Amino acid sequence: MKQLSIGKYRGLQQCSTPNGALSILALDHRNNLRQALANAGAGAAGPRELSEFKLQVTGALAPSASAVLLDPEFGAAQATAANQLPGGAGLLVSVEATGYTGEPTGRESNLLPGWSVAKIKRMGASAVKMLVYYHPQSPTAKQNEELIKQVAADCAKQDIPFLVEPLSFAIEPGQKKVTGPERHDIVLETARRLTPLGMDILKAEFPLDIENAKTDAEWEKACKALTEASTVPWVLLSAAVDFETFMRQTTIACEQGASGAAVGRAVWKEAVELQGPKREAFLADAGASRMAQVTKICNETARPWTTIYQAEPVDENWYKGYSEKRQVTG
Repeated sequence: MKQLSIGKYRGLQQCSTPNGALSILALDHRNNLRQALANAGAGAAGPRELSEFKLQVTGALAPSASAVLLDPEFGAAQATAANQLPGGAGLLVSVEATGYTGEPTGRESNLLPGWSVAKIKRMGASAVKMLVYYHPQSPTAKQNEELIKQVAADCAKQDIPFLVEPLSFAIEPGQKKVTGPERHDIVLETARRLTPLGMDILKAEFPLDIENAKTDAEWEKACKALTEASTVPWVLLSAAVDFETFMRQTTIACEQGASGAAVGRAVWKEAVELQGPKREAFLADAGASRMAQVTKICNETARPWTTIYQAEPVDENWYKGYSEKRQVTG
């Protein structure tokens, strides 16, 4: 088993179910949520509308999750200050700037200016999350790998868990997204290349194009291959698929070695179209029920991260060298 420092181990404990599974409510969306809210209502959606939506979703669904992923601009501090984040739920906070720079076929990920791992630790969060656009053959691949290493070193220094979310993209001009067998190959190669760079948890895309591979046997084989490719525990992201599809994906992924799921729009996307009491009723009923179902599956079938990590050895003198012992894991 791999050893984790005490701070990282404690952070993952805070984000887990009692069985060591991760069931994360993902709500760190910014630009895409802003656009969705604007399309559903009248006029532009500003900071107030974004924060209000995040507070409503967090308040209704967080009690059914083991942890919540929020952004620093509109969600993390606001949900904490408004008492919408349960004290028993872990808090993951994103460190990256939304979107990317560079060309669509050579995307560059960046950190949010004025924000840092140290500030995430200081505010009392349980873990750091970073989204990074990645294609193994992209001209920006090396640059994005170096960014992961940089943030991993910061997380090691602050002794806080580090979760990385690689999102694939097409490098051929005119191709909108990665499809077919290429998607399977890229997700697996991404896990092989990035998980040794210092992250503690991989937040992975489903390792197949489900429009071209539909059978349980194909899904099981791909998820098992991702488990073998990753050197760290991995959780499945929802990628805006419908809830029923995500439930099937989560079940198969967890049965094949995933340590849980991070679910966003699959559980709350209809709330974007609703207002006032109708939104509240949807979140309290369907939204909370969906989140509870995801947590139940993860808790019962996921591979606990505690089967992969154990806390570093401690004795009565461990604290004396604590600051000097923090190293990048992976």
